[in-house]
Amino acid sequence: MKTLTVRCQKLHPEASVPVRGSAHAAGWDLVAVEAVTLPAGGWASVGTGLAVEVPEGFELQVRPRSGLAARHGVTVLNAPGTVDADYRGEVRVLLINHGAEAFEVRAGERIAQAVIAAHAVVSYEVGEALGETGRGEGGFGSTGMGRRGGPEGG
Repeated sequence: MKTLTVRCQKLHPEASVPVRGSAHAAGWDLVAVEAVTLPAGGWASVGTGLAVEVPEGFELQVRPRSGLAARHGVTVLNAPGTVDADYRGEVRVLLINHGAEAFEVRAGERIAQAVIAAHAVVSYEVGEALGETGRGEGGFGSTGMGRRGGPEGG
């Protein structure tokens, strides 16, 4: 597998360069450089102290950490957040606390993960009709999911 190099700049002396939790992890941990209190039901923008130079044709997706979500109900509000290739400001993480109690984000704590993903450059073309499919105009819940989000009958 080819390695993609993404340049980063520390904007804060305590900023951490993203690291992976394992050799095959897709996400690279983003770390808070500031302490923030998230009240129950509240949200805040938390700084990472990093700026990144995402290569053209890619985006950096800011995704939740499953452990924070499972243990505390804390997740990324706009998941996945997108950092575009032409943005050079600080990567900040918009966290929300769905838990019943306030959550203290500590400086140095892993708060989200960054995933670099390729994206296509597209052009949209207006037409009189779209091609036919078996699904057609079926929207939410129309692809065989049962009342509780599982397969029919489950």
